[in-house]
Amino acid sequence: MPDTTVLNRYGSIAAEIYDIDKPDFALPDTRFHMERFQGFGRPILEPACGSGRTLIPFLQAGLDISGFDPSPEMLERCRTRAAQAGYSPDLSRQRYEDFAYDRRFGAILIPVGSFTLIDDFAAAMAVLRRFHEHLEPGGVLVIDLQGLNVLTARGEDRRRWTAPNGDLLTCEGIRTRTDMLRQRAETTYRYERWRDHRLLETQIDVMAQRYWGLDEFRLALEAAGFGGVTVCGGYDRRRGPREADRVWTFEAVRA
Repeated sequence: MPDTTVLNRYGSIAAEIYDIDKPDFALPDTRFHMERFQGFGRPILEPACGSGRTLIPFLQAGLDISGFDPSPEMLERCRTRAAQAGYSPDLSRQRYEDFAYDRRFGAILIPVGSFTLIDDFAAAMAVLRRFHEHLEPGGVLVIDLQGLNVLTARGEDRRRWTAPNGDLLTCEGIRTRTDMLRQRAETTYRYERWRDHRLLETQIDVMAQRYWGLDEFRLALEAAGFGGVTVCGGYDRRRGPREADRVWTFEAVRA
């Protein structure tokens, strides 16, 4: 039986689907962040870099970017894709909670809401302080964040894809727990691989996420030592956040 006690692990089928479902520039965040860091001359760190959906376009734009991820399957896909593009970036298997480098960065970037995978408030605050420690003076932290409105979402997630080799890949996601007090939700995803109408493989990944209030996260950044906090909504720097936004983007500076 699959181990459903391990949270927030992207297995091999999930990693394969991720690249099929989210090819480079399929989502608006990559162009948005590339515009922000165009010509940025200092090293950038991308925690939870996954299979390189953001990291590889940044390398191709001439930016100095490193990444880490807890999923060996995601990292292997990132290394392979980077090598195919002619790059060998600094990649390592680490977690948000205890990542460590012997150097500091000019920026830390977390696109598309991956920070919500830290599903405990105290742990998230410790990670924000760790980000602060790993930034150079004047370094910037840029985080895409999903707000509390996600907690009210209902319904099931059923999708399918065709892999390059012709396999049918399916995903069924069911919200199994919603904790309004802790602002936390759990979703169980069942991934399957089918070939010639036969089920070859099943994997279960349980994802737990903690969602944030707008002012709550602003205060959290300030409590972690950051200043100059700004926020925009919907990947549009011309306006502030709105209740209906799927993503808010926060930027903060290490003094």
